[in-house]
Formats: sequence, structure tokens, C-alpha cells
Amino acid sequence: MDVHGVSMDCNFDEMDLKNRKMLPTEDRFDSGVDSLKEDDIPIMVEDFTHLRVSAGEEPWKQEITEDGDTFLHLAIIHEAKEHALEMIKLSQNDPFLNKQNNQRQTALHLAVITEQPLIVERLLKAGCDPRLVDESGNTALHIACKKGSMTCFAVLTQIQTQHLRSILTFTNYSGHTCLHLASLYGYLSMVEVLVQLGADINAKEQCSGRTALHLAVDLQNPALVQRLISLGADVNRLTYGGFAPFHLTFGRQNTEIQKHLYERTAEALRELPESEYEDSEEEPSSDEEMYDDITFAGK
Repeated sequence: MDVHGVSMDCNFDEMDLKNRKMLPTEDRFDSGVDSLKEDDIPIMVEDFTHLRVSAGEEPWKQEITEDGDTFLHLAIIHEAKEHALEMIKLSQNDPFLNKQNNQRQTALHLAVITEQPLIVERLLKAGCDPRLVDESGNTALHIACKKGSMTCFAVLTQIQTQHLRSILTFTNYSGHTCLHLASLYGYLSMVEVLVQLGADINAKEQCSGRTALHLAVDLQNPALVQRLISLGADVNRLTYGGFAPFHLTFGRQNTEIQKHLYERTAEALRELPESEYEDSEEEPSSDEEMYDDITFAGK
């Protein structure tokens, strides 16, 4: 698949697949499935069966569940594709497409969550705004990067591209850009495409100022470290606490990463910066871990 002149294979490379299998199982993002009682599902399916979706007669646009879901939200969640496509067709450039449920999810968010690239495409072409964020500050592209959904990712970066540059700079409420999320979850192919599309490879996440390269070191992912450096990541970029990526290798088991970064780090940055331990009786040795109990992407 070609994305703005960037050749992209929608299949994960071997490392992507390995990392994806290691991801923790998460609760579904959407409210629709969890909010419906078991006895309600057959009733809702019957409602879809008898629902009249036609121009000039649109009561379905007014129906909202107690969780804020529209019929379009529910059709997407339960993969009632024909109904969803018909509602989208009759809602060209209608604010209805951008309605958000109680978790501030639009139909576009839910289409990515349920991995329905055709629905994503139709929504974008019909005027759904890809800049809207859910209650965690995630755009639909953030979610695609977190899930590793390359098909939805490809559609999101091919349609309504006038918004793409700004979306790539958006941070969610955890301070992460799309590139940070793709890095945290180890999707190497996606990381490469994001950089080629204009994502700032040296952007700092807002909590502690780590770049994607810092995150790769924290995750002890040598393939990601090498890929980021080959793409132009700055090995001398410092966190808010003054740590270069090389500093984060101290006390870590992967000597390959440490050696790879040592050779590229400026000589002045090869020593640990002054720390809170400087005035203590015992200074930490280079073998002592700098951080304890840090978890990224469940690992």
C-alpha cells in the first residue's frame, strides 16, 4: 500500500508481531458492548433489522442510549456494516457523524477500535473530523497506533490529510504523541512510516521529557533503538531531568543497547549527570538500577 508516496506493507514485520503477542489484554475501549445487558442484545439486533434508514425520515439520528451512543455508534460496535454504511451515506457533512458518547468517542474512534477500515474510510470521506479526541485525549490515529492497526492507520493517513500534520503533533492526556504510542508498543513499521509522514522523532512526552529513543531504551528493545537512530533520532537529547538515552542503560541487562548508544553519545554526556544522590553517603554504582518498578505498555 502506498501512503503519500511512502511504501508501506500492511503486514507487521516479525518484531511487530512478536511485540503484539506480548501486549496485555485490555478492556474494550467502547461503552456500547459493556453497557448493554445480555437480554438487550437480541432486542437491539431486531431493532436494526426493522430500522428504516432513508433520506427525509431520520429518527435514528435522534436516538441516544444512556451511555450517549447513537445508532451509528451501536451499528459500528456490533459490526452491523450495512446499516452503518447507509447511515453514513445519508449523513454527508452532517454534525451527526461527529457526535461523541459519554466516553467522548466518535463513530470514527469506534471504527478503529473494532478494526473496520472500510467504515473508517467512509466516515472520513463523509466529513467525520479526525481531530476529535476521546476522554483520554486520543484521536482515532492515536488509537490505531496503540492497537497496531496498520489497515486503519493507512486509511487515516491517506484521507483528510490536511489535518495530518497537526494530528501528528497532538499529545493525549498522558502526554504521548502517536509516535510515542507506536514506540511504546513496539510497532517498528508504524514508527518508520510516522517519521516519514512528518512526525517529530525527537518530540518529548510531557511527563518526564522522554523521546521515542528514551522509551525504546526503557523498554530494552534493541531493534527499536537501532531503527530510531537510523531514522535520525538524536542520541544526545535530554529528558527534563537531564538524562540522555545512554544514561538509561545503566543497571539494565542489554549491553548491546548500551554499547550502541555509547559509541554515538557525545563524550561530555557519557557520565551520569549530578543527581539527588550526590550528597548522600553512598552514591549509586553504575550497576545499580536508576529506576524501579517502571512499566511501559504493561511490560
